[in-house]
Amino acid sequence: MAFKIKVEPDAKLDIQNEINTYNKLQPGLGKRLHTELKSFFNALKNNTFYAIRYDNVHCLPLKVFPLMIHFNIDEKNKTVIVRAVINTNKDPKTYWIK
Repeated sequence: MAFKIKVEPDAKLDIQNEINTYNKLQPGLGKRLHTELKSFFNALKNNTFYAIRYDNVHCLPLKVFPLMIHFNIDEKNKTVIVRAVINTNKDPKTYWIK
């Protein structure tokens, strides 16, 4: 059975910020990023078996853009919960403030 994808509000903000950044670099590039993310989210519906990197958070790197999808899996509810979409070229300290 396929999993549902739930994108948390912070992850939606991450995605929109990256789309805006790439559109500033080159018009239309943000749309290509959005298309790639949708493709990866669709793949996650059927295959959730990606490495756990920390605190039960799985990570899936994109192929074209230097971004990594951080997500948890709710087996009981068959849901992939996207927590963040992080640019791997940026300092991680800018994301993880405790």
